Amino acid sequence: MDHQVMLQRQLWFVNRRFGMFIHFNSATVQFAETEMKDWEYGHENHDEPRRFPFDPSDWNPDQLDCTQWAQAAKAAGMSFAALTAKHHEGFSLWPTRYTEHCIRNATSQRDVVKEYLDAFKQEGIEAGLYFSMLDLHHQIGRKKCTLEDKQFIKNQIEELLTGYGDIPFLIIDGWNAHWGGPRYEDLPFEEINEFVKGLQPNCLLMNISCESNLDHTDIVFYENAAGQEIEDSFEGPGASCNILTDTWFWRTTDTTMELKTTDWVLDKIHDASNHNVTFLLNGAPNPHGLLDANIIEQFKEIGRRYQKSEDLVTIPSNWLHRQ
Repeated sequence: MDHQVMLQRQLWFVNRRFGMFIHFNSATVQFAETEMKDWEYGHENHDEPRRFPFDPSDWNPDQLDCTQWAQAAKAAGMSFAALTAKHHEGFSLWPTRYTEHCIRNATSQRDVVKEYLDAFKQEGIEAGLYFSMLDLHHQIGRKKCTLEDKQFIKNQIEELLTGYGDIPFLIIDGWNAHWGGPRYEDLPFEEINEFVKGLQPNCLLMNISCESNLDHTDIVFYENAAGQEIEDSFEGPGASCNILTDTWFWRTTDTTMELKTTDWVLDKIHDASNHNVTFLLNGAPNPHGLLDANIIEQFKEIGRRYQKSEDLVTIPSNWLHRQ
């Protein structure tokens, strides 16, 4: 992607302003009633044995309704979305050819990636994907990322970027992070970036890296829910993400808990927009594949009050560029 095209793609993304992050994967089932939050941090970082191996037969979203998600996003005023096609545990929400640890062996074998992309496009919402480089099931992490592992990662990314039409952006996570995942030395960012752009030249590659530069990403990605704040001097291009509940993935307590307020959400969007940062708000479907009523109502309330910022037209002087 040449420099001018990159600038236009970054500008396009910043002007989305507000989108939906959809955390829906094995953790939705595994950790619904445990003290574990989102993934087994101790296994990757402290050599603890895995306590929660996931059996694909436990995957059964028997009321899966991606249209419900898309309509909730539209009601909130969101203009794009991202789905966790694969999270850190390693379960794939599409019928990948490269591992049995996927929906092909699940109780419900519906292709969640396809249904999600189709539903959001139908509602006029730009739909991208999230893909974890860290993969506990296949033991791909900071301690091991072999040539075979790299090829496996590329094979899966190729499926996602060739099997479902245009994908405007791919968010990667668990790569060269201080908390785990394959290291730069084993899997250089440039190699993945070149591979992605070779498949879809206009696909933005965003890395949840906790780095405030563009060395290893097309968009600086602030994990706001983990305490990463936008610097006062930052002028873009950026993304920030946060949650209404206590965790990214659904918990049994979510249905009755007190959610973060609409004022809080609007303040987050406003602050992000002032820095040319797009804000992603999480919506976590339950194990049946549905958003709970309290989330849907909160999204509607947000939509009633949300006023989208005017589009950014001119690139600011402090806009970051990759060196």
